[in-house]
This record gives sequence, structure tokens and C-alpha cells, in this order.
Amino acid sequence: MNLIQNYLTQSGCYRAGRTISVKGLMIHSVGCPQPKASAFINNWNKPEAKACVHAIVEPGGNVYQTLPWNHRGWHCGGDGNNTHIGVEMTEPATIRYTGGANWTETGDGSNTREHVLATYQNAVELFAYLCLQYGLNPLADGVVISHSEGHKRGLASNHGDVEHLWSKFGLSMAQFRRDIQAAMVAGEDSAPASGTQKFTAVMGKAAAGIRQMAAYLKEKNPSVEKSVLDMLPFYLSEGEAEGVRGDIAFAQSCLETGNFTFSGSAVTLGQNNFCGMGVTGNGMKGSSFDTPQLGIRAQVQHLKAYASTEALQNPCIDPRFPYVMRGCAPYVEWLGIQENPQGRGWAAGAGYGRKILSILDEVLGMPDTEKEAPTYTVKRNDTLWSIAAGQLGNGRRYKEIKELNGLASDVIFAGQVLKLPD
Repeated sequence: MNLIQNYLTQSGCYRAGRTISVKGLMIHSVGCPQPKASAFINNWNKPEAKACVHAIVEPGGNVYQTLPWNHRGWHCGGDGNNTHIGVEMTEPATIRYTGGANWTETGDGSNTREHVLATYQNAVELFAYLCLQYGLNPLADGVVISHSEGHKRGLASNHGDVEHLWSKFGLSMAQFRRDIQAAMVAGEDSAPASGTQKFTAVMGKAAAGIRQMAAYLKEKNPSVEKSVLDMLPFYLSEGEAEGVRGDIAFAQSCLETGNFTFSGSAVTLGQNNFCGMGVTGNGMKGSSFDTPQLGIRAQVQHLKAYASTEALQNPCIDPRFPYVMRGCAPYVEWLGIQENPQGRGWAAGAGYGRKILSILDEVLGMPDTEKEAPTYTVKRNDTLWSIAAGQLGNGRRYKEIKELNGLASDVIFAGQVLKLPD
């Protein structure tokens, strides 16, 4: 599927500037023997046009996005405009309407069949993509509907599409919904632009571990503050709480803070703001949080705002959460405004998401192991065992002390001197 953005900026619908909270998707068929999307784009991109959909599907893979997905369209003549994205499919040139939704062939039927099946498959891919983006279940009641089904629900005007074409080729809305669900399961990481490029979901389980994060920081910033290393577990715990990949949040923090050097950054370590939150213009200081954990929690919540429409699990402390169009950037690659299909995102700089992923790749390349310190065990007597362990402090276990039997002098253990009794 090749998604081509071609907003109808001259239409009255686009200029109205109204937005919706997307609750579902409605499939239409244009109702005339016209195989080219350009014919409708040219006709609807006028101030006096009375119709405007969000996308038009052609055979051959092209899908033209004509409105931002959350823009209120003029596609169904009813309340469905307030809740559903509207998508039109072009129709083959080899049919002729005889009245209402009735039609006949004007050729041998091969072109008609090829066109209908091709647009159906493209529509499946588009709807799977939109369901993933907005967290919609295509099998849930009223989520994916045709114009005809919308009329039966009192949401749309009286039209017979789309099964008036599909039924001749064994297709139905029930099958359409099942095919969308199957496409979602098979390709959650597929890209709408090329069909081959792999996109990286923000939501999910982290792949990198704490030791890899620490190793990356120590390599990039040898003088990294101990407090920064101590807070790394919060990226995973806070991410897991909200279903966000904590390693992506960490990589983003490294990008925003210059690997926690804060060189050239608008925020400082003491603000506990590791993602530039609230820095919406030059000279702005940005938000501050009481603890590192709360700063990371706010960052994770902000990522979830972009990546998902699901509710937060923890109370919201992200001060900018209400300003995000929920679910507009489910993939890291779309966190940059320039790469986002809807022109929304976390940052304006080109390639923002790819920069985060480049850091993440380096983190994942770090070893997830830790050099073991020399270990000793005391066997001489319980008194010596107790003395040695006590000197090491509560953080050490007795089993980490190896045999010292027969030694009469002090012993260095893991960089500490153990005073042995006479």
C-alpha cells in the first residue's frame, strides 16, 4: 500500500477545521464507473464541494489521504461524520448503473473483477493500519461499517454501498472485518508507505536491559553522574506500568540530554526532566519534577499519549498530556513531526525518530553481562565470617566471601580491606 498525502485544502470541509475523536471507520464505494482517484480529488478540492472523505483507494496500491485522519469529514450524510473516518473505493470503468445500486457489465467481466478485488485488498491494508493507529478492534460492534450499515444504524444517508459490488465476487463486510483483523495480526510493524519498511512500535516490552543502558552511558559519557545510573531501573518499571517500551524512553532521554551531559540542552539534571518536556520554544526552561522517577513517569506517559489511546494506569503527572492527539504516533519513526503522516509528533527536527532508534541500536549492542568481582568464603569460624561480612556492609551476602582459612593478614576483597582477627 502506497499512502499518498493529498489534502483537499481548498474544500469547505477542510477549511471548516473541525476535528473528531475517532471511534470507527466507514467504507464507501464511489457509486459511478470511475477508476481514478484524481477525478474525485479535482472535483472535491473546491470551496463549493459538498463532499469530502479522508481517503480514496485505487487498484494498484495507491491510497490518497485527502484529510487528516482526525478531521471531521463530509462522507456519510449523518452523525457518522462525527465519529468515523470515511474511505472511498474507486469503481471499475466496465460497469453501468441501471438504477439505484443495480449495475451490469459492459465488458467481459475480467476488468471488473480485477478492479474490485484489488481495491478490496488495498482497503483491508488501509483499515488494518488505521485500526492499529487508533487502537480499534475491527470485530467490535459498529467499529468498521459500510455506508449501508451506517444507514441501518441511523448514522448515514440511504446508500447501498459497498456490498452491492462485493457480493458478486463472494465478498462481504463480515469477511472484510475478519481480513482486517488477520492483517493486523500478521503485520503490526508494517509501514503504510512502502509495505516493506519495518516500523518500531512505541508500545511493548523493552528489549534492552539495565546493564546495557549503563554500559552505553559509561562509554558515551565516562563522567556520568551516579544518580543517573541509579535511576535507570525506573525506565523499565515505569514503562512496564504503562505498556511503553522503557528502552525507547531511555534512548530518547539520551538524545534529548546529550547522553546526560546536558550539553546544549535546555534542561538540567536537577530538573529531573530528561526529555525536554515543556521546552516548546527557544529560551524556555521546561518542566521540573520532584524526583527522577516522577520525571521518567511523565516522559513515559507522554510517549503513551502519542502512541496509544488506552487510559493511563498511574495518575497523570504529564503536564502536556492533554495537548497530544492520542494515538497519532504509534511508531518511533512517527515521533518526528516531519515524518508523521498527520504532521504531528514530539519534535520538529528531521529524522527525530530515527535518531532515537540509532541510539537504541547502540544500547542493544552493549553486553548484558557484568564482570564478577572476586569472591571469597570464610570457613575458619563463625566469628571471622561475621566480622568479614559486617565490614562489607549489608549489601553483601556471606556466600560471596571465599575461603580465608589459614590467612593471618588483612585481605583485600572487592576493593575493600577485611581486618582479620589474630
